Amino acid sequence: MQKIKLTIAGRVYPLNVNKDDESQIRESAKSINSMINHFEKNYAVKDKQDVLAMCALQIAVQSIKDFDSSKKENNDLNKKLLDLKEFLKKNSEN
Repeated sequence: MQKIKLTIAGRVYPLNVNKDDESQIRESAKSINSMINHFEKNYAVKDKQDVLAMCALQIAVQSIKDFDSSKKENNDLNKKLLDLKEFLKKNSEN
């Protein structure tokens, strides 16, 4: 574990992180700050909490979309593997 400091929405957060996770954590903080800047620039938002809520919603929606897409890809792959297994079984009997 190592100590790092991240700035998100103008606040500094000290964290203890695994060295292997540091770059992903820093990239995530950068992404959040970018979303915050986008919402503050493009919408008349006065309260920082509203901006953070919109960021959280956007991240959650993207996470669900990614999960659903991954699940569909896994189902498609499993079907192809079952078809291949059946094909090999039929052809090995001949």
